[in-house]
Amino acid sequence: MTGILSTLAASRQSGNVMGIPSICSAHPAVIEVALRRGRRDGTPVLIEATCNQVNQEGGYTGMTPLDFANQVKAIAAKVGFDTAFLILGGDHIGPNPWRKLPAENAIAKAEAMVAGYVAAGFSKIHLDASMGCDGEPEALDDERTAARAARLARIAEAKAREGGLPSPVYIIGTEIPPPGGARHALDHIEPTPRENALATVDAFRRAFAAAGLTDAFERVIALVVQPGVEFGHEAVFPFSSERAGALSSVLDQEPTIVFEAHSTDYQPAHCLAALVRDGFCILKVGPGLTFAMREALYGLDLIASELDPDYPDRALRSTLEDLMLAEPGWWQAYYPGSPSQQRLWRHYSYSDRIRYYWPKKAAALAVDRLVASLSGRKIPPPLAHQFLPNLVDAATDSQAIASPQGLIFAAIDRVLADYSVACRLA
Repeated sequence: MTGILSTLAASRQSGNVMGIPSICSAHPAVIEVALRRGRRDGTPVLIEATCNQVNQEGGYTGMTPLDFANQVKAIAAKVGFDTAFLILGGDHIGPNPWRKLPAENAIAKAEAMVAGYVAAGFSKIHLDASMGCDGEPEALDDERTAARAARLARIAEAKAREGGLPSPVYIIGTEIPPPGGARHALDHIEPTPRENALATVDAFRRAFAAAGLTDAFERVIALVVQPGVEFGHEAVFPFSSERAGALSSVLDQEPTIVFEAHSTDYQPAHCLAALVRDGFCILKVGPGLTFAMREALYGLDLIASELDPDYPDRALRSTLEDLMLAEPGWWQAYYPGSPSQQRLWRHYSYSDRIRYYWPKKAAALAVDRLVASLSGRKIPPPLAHQFLPNLVDAATDSQAIASPQGLIFAAIDRVLADYSVACRLA
């Protein structure tokens, strides 16, 4: 079920511009809030799993594509969301998880991964073979990237036919931010040059044709480019229509596609709306949602420390700090600097590497303990305002805000609300 995705370009050409948020998170709370909003608003929901999160080897979540699909459908059943309006996507589907291997080995694993995604019912596939493997440059040229993407598309097409499944729609591109965020400090972001975007589309068109996949290329719905937005550890680079104007004009020459914008997390609401208006109709958001969730959890951690004499001071934060120090693999390469700088970024960087630790058993138990500590306990409004002022001030449902789970959900939904408005889904 691709629904709205297949109509984005035509709608834009007709003057009825619309977009869709792409929820790139495996966290059950994020998924639940997104599906609750979709049910309430009567709108489709696009949820994507990333190659590092979910693959045939389990990824960092321990889930295969089928596991992830089943988790999302179970949450949909729980909240009463009609799965006819659910779109599952695979993000950065390519060799990235195995890029330290020789190219042929990595591509073979990527082929197995894309087959698993399609077989599990993922109908939107972002083909990302832009990264080099062992002995190759860090980023590949258009021709090699497109040829490898076509290899993956051939597998996806065959798997869909074999399973009697709808043919997938595809996202292509070569100027693609790495999954998980940039590894270097950022001080300036330039939009993709217009000529680069046109050359990329042409390279993929030729590669698909050479692979006998002309029909599949007709289902390419979007191109990943750099619109000039990104976030660093402590900075957000906002979208500028003026700087991206030449890039947006590409869609006049390629009227059957739109742009997919990655790293739109933390963009102001007016920038999200401008992105959609200028053709960036698929807005990826992931770390921004778990960052908002973490803010709420840490606020509740402080509230519990004040309210419950049996709750250790900042118990949740202490648990996460111990976890990240014991297993530094998900943050160490991303957070340079002194020990004090690393400590700060472990918890509060916009890149939100802490999201990799929420599935850990110790973290889950610590969250459960926090919620249990506050459940059934009246949170005095001044105390709630001290540690969660934005949520309390914006509250429209006092009953939900009175519960810890309601506060967590409200924090996530505040982020999604800006995306829904920008995409004209609310």
